[in-house]
Amino acid sequence: MNLIDLIGTLAAVLTTVSFLPQALHTFRTKDVRGISLGMYSAFTLGVALWLVYGLLLDAWPVVIANVITLALASTILVMKLRYR
Repeated sequence: MNLIDLIGTLAAVLTTVSFLPQALHTFRTKDVRGISLGMYSAFTLGVALWLVYGLLLDAWPVVIANVITLALASTILVMKLRYR
């Protein structure tokens, strides 16, 4: 693995892992009052676009991280719409 791939992988791991506490809290409590619908909608769309970008570039650290984050963000967004 070259330095560029290592940096990309580390960035992908850190940003994805940093998202987990919020996701786990939301899954456990179903408390979505503190989540902005506009922000989460924009965030989820942004993650989807990062995923497409990673696929187009064949950048697997970007793809893998965004597949995981998109699944979590989409679930939270659905919970926000369902439990508000």
